[in-house]
Amino acid sequence: MNALSPFAVFVRLQHTCDLRYRPAVDQCRWRLLGRATLNGPACKRDKIGTQAHDPAHRTRHFTTACRAQATVADQAVTGQPQQEATPSLDAKQPPTKSSAYPFEQLEAKWQDHWLRHKTFRTPGIKELDKSKPKFYALDMFPYPSGSGLHVGHPEGYTATDIMARYKRMTGHNVLHPMGWDAFGLPAETYAIQTGTHPADTTARNIDRFRQQLQALGFSYDWDRELATTDPSFYKWTQWIFIQLFNKGLAYQAEVPVNWCPALGTVLANEEIIDGKSERGDHPVERMPMKQWMLKITQYADRLLEDLDGVDWSDSIKDMQRNWIGRSQGAEVSFAVQAGQGASVPPEARLQVFTTRPDTLFGVTYMVVAPEHPLLPHLTTPSQQQEVDAYVKAAGSMSELERTELQKSKTGIFTGSYARNPVNQEAVPIWVADYVLGSYGSGAIMAVPAHDSRDYDFALQFGLPVRQVVQPQAPSQDPPLPFTGEGVAMNSSMESGEVSLDGLAQQEAQQRMLAWLQRTGCGRQQVNYKLRDWLFARQRYWGEPFPIIFPQGSQAAQAVLEEELPLTLPPTQDFKPSGRPESPLAKITDWVQTTDPSTGGPATRETCTMPQWAGSCWYYLRFIDPTNSQRMLDAEAEKYWMPVDLYVGGAEHAVLHLLYARFWHKVLYDIGMVSHKEPFQRLVSQGMILGEVEYVAMQQPDGTFAQKDRTEGTAVRLDAAEVEKKGDRLVWSRHPDALVTAQKHKMSKSRGNVVNPDDVVYRYGADSLRLYEMFLGPLQDTKVWSTNNIEGVHRFLARVYRLIAEQPLSEGRPSRDQMRLLHATIKKVTDETSSMRFNTGIAAMMEFVNGAYKWEQRPKVALEQFVLLLAPYAPHLAEEMWQVLGHDNTLTYEPWPEHNEALLVENSIKLPVQVNGKLRATLDLRKDASKDDAVAAAQGLPAMAKYLDGKDVKKIIYVPSKILNLVVQ
Repeated sequence: MNALSPFAVFVRLQHTCDLRYRPAVDQCRWRLLGRATLNGPACKRDKIGTQAHDPAHRTRHFTTACRAQATVADQAVTGQPQQEATPSLDAKQPPTKSSAYPFEQLEAKWQDHWLRHKTFRTPGIKELDKSKPKFYALDMFPYPSGSGLHVGHPEGYTATDIMARYKRMTGHNVLHPMGWDAFGLPAETYAIQTGTHPADTTARNIDRFRQQLQALGFSYDWDRELATTDPSFYKWTQWIFIQLFNKGLAYQAEVPVNWCPALGTVLANEEIIDGKSERGDHPVERMPMKQWMLKITQYADRLLEDLDGVDWSDSIKDMQRNWIGRSQGAEVSFAVQAGQGASVPPEARLQVFTTRPDTLFGVTYMVVAPEHPLLPHLTTPSQQQEVDAYVKAAGSMSELERTELQKSKTGIFTGSYARNPVNQEAVPIWVADYVLGSYGSGAIMAVPAHDSRDYDFALQFGLPVRQVVQPQAPSQDPPLPFTGEGVAMNSSMESGEVSLDGLAQQEAQQRMLAWLQRTGCGRQQVNYKLRDWLFARQRYWGEPFPIIFPQGSQAAQAVLEEELPLTLPPTQDFKPSGRPESPLAKITDWVQTTDPSTGGPATRETCTMPQWAGSCWYYLRFIDPTNSQRMLDAEAEKYWMPVDLYVGGAEHAVLHLLYARFWHKVLYDIGMVSHKEPFQRLVSQGMILGEVEYVAMQQPDGTFAQKDRTEGTAVRLDAAEVEKKGDRLVWSRHPDALVTAQKHKMSKSRGNVVNPDDVVYRYGADSLRLYEMFLGPLQDTKVWSTNNIEGVHRFLARVYRLIAEQPLSEGRPSRDQMRLLHATIKKVTDETSSMRFNTGIAAMMEFVNGAYKWEQRPKVALEQFVLLLAPYAPHLAEEMWQVLGHDNTLTYEPWPEHNEALLVENSIKLPVQVNGKLRATLDLRKDASKDDAVAAAQGLPAMAKYLDGKDVKKIIYVPSKILNLVVQ
C-alpha cells in the first residue's frame, strides 16, 4: 500500500473517527492545508498567499486552494470526491457544513491570535491605568460536567461577552474572567462506580469546557482562570471558614440527615426521589447527626435591607425576601394538659409563633412536628404505637415533600391537650408532618376558619371550625376559610378583660399583643423562615474543614492559618464506610493529627464543605488570583468591586445569591472588602427550550385522535411532515389527525439537547452567538430552532461579501449614507448599552440591506459598521477589519459615536395628487412652502398631461404629507 500524505491521514481520520472529535480533526486538516497551500507551486508562482496585499483576495485564494487539495486527498483515501464530515444535529439526516463564507478558517485564525497575544488580558492593579472607569463583567461560573455545554449555556456567556467587548471599546478597564465550580457530587459518584479519581475526571471535564468556550470566541482573561478544587483557591475558602468560626458564626448542631442503610451513606436531597435513593431505589431514613451550621440568620435583617441598593429585578428581590421570610407577630405560650398516662413535665409549655394573635379565640387544635422534643412526653400509651409509626414514616420524607400544598393531610392525635390562654379551653394536640421542626418552635396553633391548610386538616379529621373574623361589610356569610382583612367577632373573654369584637385587624392585633405581654402569656416577636445554613457533607470530594478535635474533647478548634491549605488526602477508596460519616474517616493516617497548642493527639473533622462554599466568594479571587499571601489585594478590591454585571440563570436567584451575600457581609465586617454588596447589577437570562415537538395521539386501534383527547399513546412526528394551515397543524400522513405543538426544557431523557459544538461546526461560532441573542429579549424564555440559524448565518455571509468581495470606495460617504450609518450607530449603541441585543442586531441587518443598495461603498462607512458588529460577531469583525487595511486587532478601537445633526431629514418625498388620485412624487426640501411645492409639481414632465389646458380650482397642501391639485 502506498504511504499516505499527512493530509490524507487527517482525511482518513475525519471519515472514521467519532463525530465528537471531527471538528478538532477538521481544524488540524485545514491548518495543514493552509501551510501546504501557502508553500505550494501556485502560491510561489503567483506570489499570492500571505504576501498578498489584498486580504480579501488572500482569503478567497486560500479557500479555493484548500478545497482543491481536499478533493484530491479525499479521492486518494476514499476513492470518492471529498465530503465534509459533520456532527449530526439530527441523527436521521446529518447536515452539511455551510459554505456561505469561510467562517471555519477565520474563526480558528482569530481564536489562535487572541490566545497567543493574550488580547483580553487585564493588567494587574499596579500596572493598570486606574484613571479609566472600570467594568467587571461576570458569568455565574459553571460546574464542569462530563456532558459539556449545551446551547443554553452560551446565552448568558454571550451577553456578558458583548458587554465586555463593548466596554473595552468605550474606554473602560474590563475584567472578564472565567473559572470552574468544580467540587461536586457527580465526580465522586463516578469515582465510586469506576475508581477514577474525582480530580482526574474534573480536570478532563474542565479541559472540555475550556475548549468549548474558546471555540465560541469569548473574550475571557484566561490568565485569571481558577477552579474551586485547586488547593491554592480553597486555602482561602478554608481561611474564610476560620473567620466565621472565630466570630461564632460557624457551630455544630444535631440536625437530621438522609441516611440510606442499604448504600451505607448519607445522601444529598437531590439524590432522593420519592423517599428512596436515586441509585438503587433503596429506602432512606432521616436520622440526627452532628453537623456544621452557619449562622446566616444573624444577618437576616441586613440581607433584606441591602436589597434596596442593588440593580436587580423586582422578581429576584421578592424571591430573596420570601426566602428570608421576615414576619412580625407574637410568641404565645400554651400550658400543656397531659393525657392519661402521658409523661409531661409539670412546667412544660408549647411555644408557638403567630402573625395573627387576633385569631387566638379561633384556635381549635394544636399541631407539633414529628421532631418536636416534647412529642414523646405528649404521647399517651394508647396512642404510642400509631405516633411512633407516623414519626418513622415522616422521617423518610424530605421537607419539600412534607410541605407540598397538594399533599393529602395526615396526622395522629397525641392524647394530650393544650390550654388556650385567652379562654382556658383545652384543645387537642396532634402530630402532623406539614409542621417542620426546623421552622419556628416546631409547633403551631391551628385556626381552621382562617387558614387554608388548617381548614383542610380540620375537615380531614372532623375538628371544630370557629369563625372569629368577618368581612368589614359582609353582605352574606363568607365561605370558609376566610383569609382576608376583616373585623373580629366571637373574640371576647367572659370576664370582659379583653374584647376584640368589632375591631379592625390591626387594632385587634395590637390589643391582643398588649394583653399577652401584660399577663406573661406571650410577647412581640419577629420571626424568619430563613434557617441557619447546614454547611457539611459526608463526602470526599469537597473542601476539608480546617478543624481538629483534641483527644478527649468535643470542642472544635481551628487549625493554624499558616498550615493552610489543608489538602484532601490521596486515596482510591471513595466508597462509603457503611456508617453515617465521610469516606475521609477511613483514612486514619490523615484523620489522626496533633493539637498544635498542646502537642497532644487530635483528630480532624472528616466532613467536607458543600459545593456552595467556593461559589460564595470566587468573584473576589478573580480580582487577585495568584496572591499567596492574602485572599486578595485591598487596592485591587477597592478598584474592581462591586461586580458591575452578573449574569446567570434564575434557578440561582435564591440560595447561591443569598449565601454569597452573607459571606460578603461577613468579609465586610472584618475589613476584607469595602462594599456591602457583591453584585451591583444582576441579569437572569431566560431559558432556551428545545425544538418544538409535534405530537399526535394514537388510539389502541391504530388510528389517530381527531379531537382534543388525552387518552392514547403520544407519537412524536417528523417536523418536516407537519405544516400549519390556517389555525391548525396538519400532518401530511394523516391530515385529519389532531396535532399539537409542545415545547420542553432541554434534557437527555427527551433527546432534545443541542450541542453547541455541532452548531459551530455547521455554521460557526459567530452565527451561534448572533442567533442566541437574536432569539428575543435576553430575560425571556425562547424556543430553539436549528433551521432558523440560517437567517443570521446568511446575514453574516452578506457582511463578508459586502466587504471582502465587493469593490470599496475611498471617497467620502454621501449624506444619505451618513444618515443611515449614524442612525445605526445611535440605535446599536442604545440597544447594546441596555442589553437589548436582539433589536441591536436588527438595526445592523437594516444597515446591511441599505448598504447593498449603494452604488459606491465608502470604506470609511463600512469601518464604522464593522466596529458596531465586533462585540456580537467578533471573528468576522476582526477579519473584515483586517480586510479594510488594519493590522491590529479592533478590540480596543474607540466605539463609534453618532452625530445627531446627521440624523435630521432635510428632504421629504411628497405625494402629488390630481383630483384625489396619486399622479407623482416630489423630492422637496423639508421646509418647502406651499408655493414651492405647487411650482415643483407643475414643473414635473409626468404632470403635464394632467394639468395642460386645465384650471387649478383648489390647492390642498399638508406640509410634509400631501399636495392635491383640484383641476377642471
